[in-house]
Amino acid sequence: MVMQGCCCFECIQTSTIGVVENLGKFSRIVPAGLVCIMCPLESVVGRVSLRVQQLDVPCETKTKDNVFVTVVISVQYEAIAEKVYDAFYKLTDPKLQIQSYVYDVVRSTLPKSTLEEAYASKNDIANAVQQTLDAQMFEYGYKIVQTLVTDMMPEIRVKTSFNDINASMRMRMAQAEKAEAEKIMQVKAAEAEAEAKYLSGQGVAKQRAAIVDGLRDSIADFSSTVEGTTPKDIMDLLLITQYFDMLKDVGSNNGPKTLFLPHGPDSVAELQVKLHNNVMRNMGKGALGF
Repeated sequence: MVMQGCCCFECIQTSTIGVVENLGKFSRIVPAGLVCIMCPLESVVGRVSLRVQQLDVPCETKTKDNVFVTVVISVQYEAIAEKVYDAFYKLTDPKLQIQSYVYDVVRSTLPKSTLEEAYASKNDIANAVQQTLDAQMFEYGYKIVQTLVTDMMPEIRVKTSFNDINASMRMRMAQAEKAEAEKIMQVKAAEAEAEAKYLSGQGVAKQRAAIVDGLRDSIADFSSTVEGTTPKDIMDLLLITQYFDMLKDVGSNNGPKTLFLPHGPDSVAELQVKLHNNVMRNMGKGALGF
């Protein structure tokens, strides 16, 4: 008996390949577009997408230093157009198969490294997963486009501990740098103070030498001009003049203007003797080079 059928039409979307069976047996694959199907003998039993798909696989495992960490592997894969038969018939669920291989690779690779080494070797983990999946999934009609380690999350307590350690280390480095900066500032300040005192001492010595030279010249000029005067008379006159100049400067200054001076009948004479002795002593030191 010959069964006659009619022609039916099916639409296959772009980037999709249809699988056609004839009475339950694989017949052919059809490309995207309008497809003629002999009904009721043939039927489109499935469609295989050729688009790149992504599967995120979280995997929990333990590192070499006994830290439990969750690694998220993102696998990008696509069906091979020439192996649509294998992609449709050999695997019930390709995502479960990919997930199993990811678990196997990650749990055999990550325990060989510490947590810090695992963070530094993300690319090595991704490459190991891709190499394994490339070899295994090709037999089932799938191509692995890319694998990425998108996240690596240790336990909250471990993460907090690492952050505390890092913060303490950076704080210690900051304190060391701050102490070094303060040391440099103190050394420079001490050097500046020593240099200032040295220059001040030189200035005082030169000032005293200039005063002695000026007094010597004044005494010589005054002695040659006024006959009968002695150097002591000239020195007393200069001392009294400088004393009154000092009082004038103090009076014209904007600061405090209160002076405490000895008072008595012989105060002026006593002040004159003291000023004379002090100036003669300073003249002696200037002459000696002090």
